[in-house]
Amino acid sequence: MTMQTIQMIDLQNQYFRIKDEIDDAIHEVLNSAKFIKGAQVAEFEAALARYHEVETAVSCGNGTDALQIALMTLDLKPGDEVILPAYTYVATAEVIALLKLKPVFVDVDYDTFNIDVAQIPEKISPKTKAIIGVNLFGQCAELELLKEISQHYDIHLIEDNAQSIGGSFRFRSGTEFKAGTVGDIGCLSFFPSKNLGCFGDGGAMIFKDPRLAERARMIANHGQKVKYHHDIIGCNSRLDTIQAAVLNVKLKYLDQYNQKRKEVVSSYNQNLKGLEGIILPVAHPRSTHVYNQYTLKLPNFDRDQFRTSLKEKGVPSMVYYPIPLHLQKAYQDSEHPEGSLPVSERLSKEVLSLPLHTELNQEKQDFIIQSVKTTIEEMVKVPG
Repeated sequence: MTMQTIQMIDLQNQYFRIKDEIDDAIHEVLNSAKFIKGAQVAEFEAALARYHEVETAVSCGNGTDALQIALMTLDLKPGDEVILPAYTYVATAEVIALLKLKPVFVDVDYDTFNIDVAQIPEKISPKTKAIIGVNLFGQCAELELLKEISQHYDIHLIEDNAQSIGGSFRFRSGTEFKAGTVGDIGCLSFFPSKNLGCFGDGGAMIFKDPRLAERARMIANHGQKVKYHHDIIGCNSRLDTIQAAVLNVKLKYLDQYNQKRKEVVSSYNQNLKGLEGIILPVAHPRSTHVYNQYTLKLPNFDRDQFRTSLKEKGVPSMVYYPIPLHLQKAYQDSEHPEGSLPVSERLSKEVLSLPLHTELNQEKQDFIIQSVKTTIEEMVKVPG
């Protein structure tokens, strides 16, 4: 096999499986010529809200916009502090900084990659106004504890659910909540590589409180509810009608897509379990895992050498993420020096994600598994 036959994600063959439905949906938009705010946008928002069992969904241009609009909806002021994990994609911190808020980084749990909730209280100050809990790589953060902390300190909770749509978290009472529905606002991304991806950029926010939803919708539409009447400061962020049409089709297959990902992961886990020098992904006992990524830890190997060896065999891989946020040049400050968040820093040196997508057949899975095994056998372990 070659790099051409194994991909990190195969969107082409996923499209071919539902080509007729997708093409019909796109042609309907083309024939209507309603490329902005066509009927398909409202249809998708309604379907997305039903899927999450919430009051309202508000679509927008992308997942980063969803996070920014969420913060704007909560009416935070410059200088207010927002707590977030240091180990996540930059967009989570980026929107905080853009709004002149202060990002306060917290370390993460080594097993789940998600924010270490035990460290949050010590980071809370009178200026703390919100926590962004990121549901990373496909599984939920400790949402029940995050909710309890936010209520105890009377601060907002936003869920960055860009990577975990379709997942859920079970509270101690036994009640299950869809990922993205525990906080005040849940933020979604429909970037093509996501479990529910469109054919370009797209995003949305989900709400239980219709008043917050109404404010978010205004903000995303230049701060207006009535055209040319701008009541609040807003921005221009909308889901194009063609993307909504694509998502209307693909939302019907989301649970099926997530199940296929779980089947691939089951094959990986069964065949890679117990191999010396690697640590398999750990699933939180009360969170489902929809596996946007399948991320190994390589504490005993030179990761770059490991990646090179896999690449030579025809297996691509990715590092999510090579530098934690507090060490990124744009976000460095005296409060988060190197060494201050050791788990995030350690993970950034150890993680490696294998190919994972809905079109990964058994032959390709077996090839990837054997390539990992062979690489481990060939590698010289790093002393200590």
